[in-house]
Amino acid sequence: MAVDERVSAALEGLAVEELGAEALTAQATEWDALASASASAAPFTFSGWTRAWYESFAPGARLRLLCARRGGRAVAFAPLLERRWRLLGWPLNLWQSASNEHSQRTDWALAPGDEEEAVGALWGHLRDRGWEALLLKDIVRDGTIDRVIGAAAERDGFLVARWSSLESPWLPVVPPEELERSMDAKFRANLRRRKRKLATHGQIVLQRADSARGLDEALDEGFRLEASGWKGERGTAIACAPQTRRFYTALAKEAAERDWLSLYFLRAGARTVAFHFGLQVGGRYFLLKPGYDESLGECSPGQLLVDEVLRDLFQRGAREFDFLGPRMTWKLDWTQRLRAHCWLFVLRPTFKGRALHAARFRWGPRAARWVRGVVRRKQ
Repeated sequence: MAVDERVSAALEGLAVEELGAEALTAQATEWDALASASASAAPFTFSGWTRAWYESFAPGARLRLLCARRGGRAVAFAPLLERRWRLLGWPLNLWQSASNEHSQRTDWALAPGDEEEAVGALWGHLRDRGWEALLLKDIVRDGTIDRVIGAAAERDGFLVARWSSLESPWLPVVPPEELERSMDAKFRANLRRRKRKLATHGQIVLQRADSARGLDEALDEGFRLEASGWKGERGTAIACAPQTRRFYTALAKEAAERDWLSLYFLRAGARTVAFHFGLQVGGRYFLLKPGYDESLGECSPGQLLVDEVLRDLFQRGAREFDFLGPRMTWKLDWTQRLRAHCWLFVLRPTFKGRALHAARFRWGPRAARWVRGVVRRKQ
């Protein structure tokens, strides 16, 4: 039996209700119990993540929280935002994932074993709602959400397109000796040399803040370090925008309550040289924001911190280190494993929807390829 047939056959008995922003608190216990039950539990699937994001970046926006149930038991929670949007200048009623560039990954709380059926039920509800465009940002490419909604929307005659987004490096957490064997020999030698060089500034110490005690001071220190270099100059550091600082502060407090918090600091003598804003959930470590003292760039304090964190995570029983975010050279020094993401667009097959789909996803890419070809021929 094909996947679509299995999903369709299992949808009987599944009902979807649509809730508002008040459910971020009212449904938190049931939502988080569902998120915790997943073998691939991640911070993005919990109510506290969505609540911190919504209150920081979209207060007052219309939140549509979809909850799928079977026999009264929740099998899915999926937060979406409704807003007005323009695509190629045309106004649209858009429903999109409650996410932005700070979200790293969009994922939903889904009951283990019922993932495909639950997402199929969510689509069955969405299909008949009043949106003109549906946009799910940074979902795992070929993951359950991508596969089920993409296939179901196409089957129902909707217009579907994907835009490749993040390729996030990740690696398994292994014993230190195995980690060293996996490194490129030149990279391994460089780490050792740079560690010796950093040690001339004082004893190298790794510290981890993982509780509410002293949390404000730890966050202040980490945010200052992250903003001290190019991120501060470009305005992308956490401390550069009040809503961004509010999000990470709320997230840290939520994480401290749940025993997820993993703020790592690398110190050389009395000097803090590198920082991680990380969360450890269900045996997986998620690096949301790194920072380092750029005046010590010749010592590679950021890479030395990754090395120390991987060793500490092994002692703590973690199984995976997820760098999150885009593919970057410094991350690829550690691993070639990539987790591909995409933006999934679904447009209704109206005149407007067909015109926009053709202009944005068919003609647009062709025109871009033609321009690139002309430029290459002239070079």
